[in-house]
Amino acid sequence: MNRQQLAQEIIEAGRFLYDRGWSPATSSNYSTRLTASEALLTVSGKHKGQLGPDDVLATDLDGNSLEPGKKPSAETLLHTQLYRWKPEIGAVLHTHSVNATVLSRLTLADSLVFADYELQKAFSGISTHESQVLIPIFDNDQDIARLAAKVQPWLDQHPDCVGYLIRGHGLYTWGPRMSDALRQVEAFEFLFECELKTLSITKR
Repeated sequence: MNRQQLAQEIIEAGRFLYDRGWSPATSSNYSTRLTASEALLTVSGKHKGQLGPDDVLATDLDGNSLEPGKKPSAETLLHTQLYRWKPEIGAVLHTHSVNATVLSRLTLADSLVFADYELQKAFSGISTHESQVLIPIFDNDQDIARLAAKVQPWLDQHPDCVGYLIRGHGLYTWGPRMSDALRQVEAFEFLFECELKTLSITKR
């Protein structure tokens, strides 16, 4: 795909995720791989339901803007580290849903485990509900380089990881194409909601 097509994928993802309530206002950021050494990301501070062609910019994989006058998201390094980690990753989505925020705050452990949900099969590499999906939770940190340094060892030790949570903040997930990343966001949101409803019933 060329830059225009990739930008359009980001714009359409923003509309979808905003409409579902998973990327309110200017929160969240999205990206696609532009080349082997470049990514296309949302510009900082833009409303994700109203993105236009000028609301994306190219960066290198160190997170530096390649377009003067355009400021990348503060969390760009969390995107580009994923492109460095696996060459097959073609899109990364970071969302700020209520369910992800609340569940990550309620979970005292440093990970969540999903087991026996049929929808686990929506994740890349999983073909049966008779499995476990382990999702790490990292404490929020305004120092993104420091946060990325905490994320990287987990990724290296868990090559099948399909996403992670930042506590009280949101979800990161990815895939070879934007459609894969969107599918995984949707699957995660279903699982987050199921877990929260289960907690609300069992703790009465």
